[in-house]
Amino acid sequence: MNAIKSSTYSTYEVRERAVKAVLLGQQKVAVAKAYQVDYSTLFRWCQRYEGTKKFSALARQPGSGRPNLLDIQTRENFLKIITQPASEFGYETDFWTCRRLMQITEQRLKIKVSKPTMWRILRDIGLTYQKPERRYFETNDKLRKKWLRYEVPKIKRSVKKYRAILYFQDESHISLTTVLGKTWAPKGQTPMQRVTGNRGGFAAMSAISQVGKLIFRLHQKRITSVEVIDFLKQMLKHHKYRNVVVVMDQARPHVSKKTQAFIKEQKRLHVFYLPSRSPDLNPDEQVWNHLKHQELKGNASRTKKELKNLTNRKSRNPELLNGIFFRSCMASFLN
Repeated sequence: MNAIKSSTYSTYEVRERAVKAVLLGQQKVAVAKAYQVDYSTLFRWCQRYEGTKKFSALARQPGSGRPNLLDIQTRENFLKIITQPASEFGYETDFWTCRRLMQITEQRLKIKVSKPTMWRILRDIGLTYQKPERRYFETNDKLRKKWLRYEVPKIKRSVKKYRAILYFQDESHISLTTVLGKTWAPKGQTPMQRVTGNRGGFAAMSAISQVGKLIFRLHQKRITSVEVIDFLKQMLKHHKYRNVVVVMDQARPHVSKKTQAFIKEQKRLHVFYLPSRSPDLNPDEQVWNHLKHQELKGNASRTKKELKNLTNRKSRNPELLNGIFFRSCMASFLN
């Protein structure tokens, strides 16, 4: 896979998590690659923390130049607006765009700003332009909090007790119907992308470890308990003399009587289940999300064989996989 281009701006949370990773013994070079920042930038963050032993030292420092249009009180009022859904202010959806914020700033705060200035204001107060995570209506927040409070410590204790390797497991479907990306083109001249009209695809099953190691299989059929058991056997065979801790969702093949019976028979296998409807807690979910919407976006595969070969090639970048795990919310919970 091609490495993702590094951003010119990092949030306070990113800086804090990167420094914490170094404090936990991760190599600075590996952490810099995982968070897609220059080594010198990470070194500077670590120096700022070492000078005070406080993470607050990682907060962005005010720069020189023209004074901000928003004073402290106005900024507080601005934050009160942006932390509410946009629909509360008459817009059709909950999400804020730069144009909407420019309009509401002029209406409510009586300050007119340009689009570049609005971008700068948003950056300066620690906000970034992000794609929302999918959250299901059926998600039970109480169960999620309970899982994070009680199950995560159990997972950490199991890893430590058995000196085990921790994996997060998930399944996905790779389709010949490719996701199309955007490109620059002359106004009024929509570009064309040649793709196959054939239908089809295959099921993918994978597991990612804390160090970005990926084990996966591709199947021509729907995944059942048989495939899940075979995959767990593959993981145990891959680590012949180690205990393996696997975290997976509660899909039917994972919790079937057949799968449960197999798990109970394995002394080196320790399985934990995620709360229902919580894909954001599974780093492996992000692996296939990135693969389908970035690496395979706009691909010209005509057959399932071509798509399978392309998927095999594109899913073997350890640095990128390590970065995906580092940037997942579970990375901070497991530290």
